[in-house]
Amino acid sequence: MNDYQMGVIESRFADIIWENEPISSTVLAHRSEELLKWKKSTTYTVLKRLCDKGIFQNNGGVVTSLISKEEFYSMKSKQFVKETFDGSLPAFLAAFTSKNDLTAEEVAHLREIIKKYEEE
Repeated sequence: MNDYQMGVIESRFADIIWENEPISSTVLAHRSEELLKWKKSTTYTVLKRLCDKGIFQNNGGVVTSLISKEEFYSMKSKQFVKETFDGSLPAFLAAFTSKNDLTAEEVAHLREIIKKYEEE
């Protein structure tokens, strides 16, 4: 994927696809009209843009993802840390936690993630 950027509205549209795939482009246009108040032409314009970014594909009127929602947000998170914190996850966590109190459950979850990483 060349461009990890998606605006808020594009993200809502992408969620419709991820939650319903495979989805026909016709059904997608109807869902977009219902949920986003979009015209059919807007749906197809945004779909083409996201297909050009390599996130989705539209083959024979059936829309599917080329990368999962989890993969997309993982890549976007890595890109953010790289661009903003020179690739340093500890620097990101230090900045994030300096103004945000973590709950005991969140701390425990982070420890579980680190432990799992160390075991791999």
